[in-house]
Amino acid sequence: MEAVRILEKADRIDWDYDEEADVLYLSFGKPRKAVGVDLGEGIVVRYDEKKKEVVGLTVLGMRARLLESLNEK
Repeated sequence: MEAVRILEKADRIDWDYDEEADVLYLSFGKPRKAVGVDLGEGIVVRYDEKKKEVVGLTVLGMRARLLESLNEK
C-alpha cells in the first residue's frame, strides 16, 4: 500500500461552518481541488490524489453531534 500523508504541519487551517446545513469544513493549507472519501458516520476526508495527501475534512451534522455528546454527560 502506498504511503498517504496526513496532516503534515499545515501552514494554516481554514474552516467554514454552514449553519443551515450543519456542516463544518476544514482545509489544511490553502483550499484546493480534492476528491471526497466517505469514511462513514458523516465524516468525509478530502484527498489530493496527485500529492497523496489529506487536504481537508468535512463533518456532517456538527452541531447535532456536539449537542448529543453534551447531553450524554
